Amino acid sequence: MRRLILTMSMSLDGFVSGPEGDINWIFSGDEEAIAWKVENLWNASLLIMGSRSFQDMAPFWPTSTMVFAPPMNQIPKAVFSKQGPAVLEAAAKGLRDAQARTVDTETGQLQPGAESWAEAYVASGDLAHEITMLKAKDGKPIIALGGAAFARSLIAQNLVDEYVLMVYPIALGKGLPIFSDLPALRPLKLVSSKAFPRGSVVQIYRPA
Repeated sequence: MRRLILTMSMSLDGFVSGPEGDINWIFSGDEEAIAWKVENLWNASLLIMGSRSFQDMAPFWPTSTMVFAPPMNQIPKAVFSKQGPAVLEAAAKGLRDAQARTVDTETGQLQPGAESWAEAYVASGDLAHEITMLKAKDGKPIIALGGAAFARSLIAQNLVDEYVLMVYPIALGKGLPIFSDLPALRPLKLVSSKAFPRGSVVQIYRPA
């Protein structure tokens, strides 16, 4: 049985993005923190996300040369969406556009595993039921990447087995939280904590 790990980057005041979805500060960490995040991603057998995050990521990662691109492209995906298979059109269009750009140039070349975005499993049923089915398979953990609304739903229904929170030394003042829809207090226990040279700290929690 697979565990579900929620991996999120967070400001000191508890927001995972600015009010307009700004996440540029997430990529400002030092090389050691970035390496840790990449290694953590490779610990997944499945990456899951909400439909909005999927539609943002699907056109971007297949041609990206960022250090996060190999695990983002090569690890299988599941997208949670009431749209059903139609949500995969964003991924299919991204692949078509990338292939068109590579006709006369090396720019935008598809990266290994890029096709996995168009092949993502679409979970359109009840959230708890879909998560239970995905957890029932053997293998390395499932890592949930977001977005904020999807993370809130996972947390509210108590579906998360482990929280991996990378806290950055920045206060946003306002933005999107993930712990705002709890039906009751949610005690957690700190499993481990690691600080990085430029001030970010990863904190890992499990239900108490």
